[in-house]
Amino acid sequence: MTHISELAAFACDPGATRGRRHAETPAPTRTEYQRDRDRIVHSTAFRRLVYKTQVFLNHEGDLFRTRLTHSLEVAQLGRSIARSLRINEDLVEAISLAHDLGHTPFGHAGQDALNACMAGYGGFEHNLQSLRVVDKLEERYPQYDGLNLTFETREGILKHCSRATAQQLELDEPGGVGARFLRREQPSLEAQLCNLADEIAYNAHDIDDGVRSGLITLEQLRDVELFDRYRVMAQAEFPELGEPRLHRRLLYEAIRRMLSAQVYDVIDATRLALDELAPLDAQAVREAPTLVKFGDAMRTGSQELKQFLFKNLYRHPRVMETTTRAQEVVRDLFAVYTSDPHEMKATITDHALSSEAPVRARAVADFIAGMTDRFATREHERLTGRRLFE
Repeated sequence: MTHISELAAFACDPGATRGRRHAETPAPTRTEYQRDRDRIVHSTAFRRLVYKTQVFLNHEGDLFRTRLTHSLEVAQLGRSIARSLRINEDLVEAISLAHDLGHTPFGHAGQDALNACMAGYGGFEHNLQSLRVVDKLEERYPQYDGLNLTFETREGILKHCSRATAQQLELDEPGGVGARFLRREQPSLEAQLCNLADEIAYNAHDIDDGVRSGLITLEQLRDVELFDRYRVMAQAEFPELGEPRLHRRLLYEAIRRMLSAQVYDVIDATRLALDELAPLDAQAVREAPTLVKFGDAMRTGSQELKQFLFKNLYRHPRVMETTTRAQEVVRDLFAVYTSDPHEMKATITDHALSSEAPVRARAVADFIAGMTDRFATREHERLTGRRLFE
């Protein structure tokens, strides 16, 4: 762990945080970012991530990644890189663990369906929903809604934001987390790092899950230069891995080498960018171009891998079939709950009963977004009498 005294000048110092929306007495044994991390880990939304899926839905197997395992992998990669760059590991971990709290059940399929349902009411976007979870929806403290996280953690959670949404956020919180989108500034280095660690993690684990599922093969991956380079290296060092019975070990070794290479590449490219700019503090980072990045060759390789996964895994007929059913579940739930909010039972709120359609719709979206895959599936069967997933 990098101690506060060892942090670079451009890192986020918890002693200089821009604070929380509701003032609190500092903790005697933890920094502000450590408190944020602990609050996130103990939140209800974090626990639900174990039954929210990435590409493969919850009923398809126990060994595929979930939003929880993905978040842990992002945090691990992020902390490793942060330590080398001398930026704040605790802040990186907090952002990494919280970045998917607002994701719907059924991965991006659920998000797309809920966004379509909310088209007339401001839409739905999981980054903004993650912020909404930590700012409003968690109910753990007597004094305020949400988790009352620091500005820097909240800033990192809000990865994307439209100008219209940023303007609304600015009205609600002048100079807050929406301001940088209006000023066209970057977030902290720690937030930038989480964005890239997210990409590194899902590219690697989607290869693993894709091969495990049988939807993509090692033979197909020979066409992906970034991956195949490390497969060739692994097989040259361990020729026995060419045997079919050892192909899983070959896959793991190639992924491990690819991950290591990407981590070292990010460290080198980011150090070079920081040396050229020499930012004096965290604010100077925000006013600069993106500094945490791949080198040019690795960026090209990563983009080619993403394109391969999009074509061969995310658009695979089997994945698309489950995507279609998942979106039907979300659409049906939205229709039932908006017409009869009492079906939300114990979680019903005054907002859900509002006569104002946008208010009611947002309450329904909050409820659906908080569901796990299996709860959404059970609710759909209860309300429609149809079972779409076995």
